[in-house]
Amino acid sequence: MADKPSRALVLYGDGLARFLHPSHNHLHSLASKAACGFLTLPNAPPSESGDERVVREFAVLLDASEAYLDKLGNATNRPAISERFMGMKAALITNNPSLQFFGAKLGLTVLKSDDLVKNPCLLAEPSADVVALEFLNLLGFKEGKTLETSEYDIVFVHVGDGERVNDEKNEAVTNDMEYVNALVGGIMQIAQPGSEIGSRLHFSLVMSYSDVPADDEANLSVLITKDKEDASISILFPHQSYTMRGENPRKDVRHHCPMLIAQLQYGVTRKDMAEAFSFKEFNEHGGNLAIPADRFLHEVAFKLWKAPKYGA
Repeated sequence: MADKPSRALVLYGDGLARFLHPSHNHLHSLASKAACGFLTLPNAPPSESGDERVVREFAVLLDASEAYLDKLGNATNRPAISERFMGMKAALITNNPSLQFFGAKLGLTVLKSDDLVKNPCLLAEPSADVVALEFLNLLGFKEGKTLETSEYDIVFVHVGDGERVNDEKNEAVTNDMEYVNALVGGIMQIAQPGSEIGSRLHFSLVMSYSDVPADDEANLSVLITKDKEDASISILFPHQSYTMRGENPRKDVRHHCPMLIAQLQYGVTRKDMAEAFSFKEFNEHGGNLAIPADRFLHEVAFKLWKAPKYGA
């Protein structure tokens, strides 16, 4: 546990996990230094649109599924994120209109990616390094130092929307992947080991799969199966923790296509044996295994001194 509260940056590659490639060097470098694992999701409802999936999965990530289910405008008593987590100041950066609306409903300050860097001297789109610097500025990290106060305690950055994954022209997805890779490189360049920022920044890279074909159930499953010969003693095997909520089994768990997550804060997170950002590598060598996605924010808020340790 750090002697000062962390400040968190969550980079969310929505629907991009399927497009990971060995050339994404910064993602793999992060994984080789980070604690890696999976965040499991509920099953998607029938006939869910791409935009609905975007909002629903983000809602799970913030443990706000009730607010998502209430999106039709019914009265809800769901408190704002600052009320749920001891005054935690949170921002969401996204260009997705549905996610902007939902984030505001949860009490997040919503910023458009396109408006984040406002510099009339920049004639072209700002580089990922410049954007990464702006993300860190929002958290009070400036010129290699950590300011005493910050505009936000946690910043979520949403890239990609998962709607173009079946397009024959994958240029947009390719651009999103290269952008995420460059952002990770820019952040890691600033938050070096031993630096003031590196010791205070809690950085999470989360990537999801978007649409889930049937054949993914076998290829991308986190379910630990027992040999048939062990069937007679299968009752002795405990439930995997991601299938439980407290003492009770969860009623709706998708065992395949989880979100992939790598987390790094020097001096705080542990390094496991994963050497690349991929499902196979995390499944075989990741140290965090699988937890429900709705526990993610609780775990991060604990690092920010905004929540008790989940399960304590």
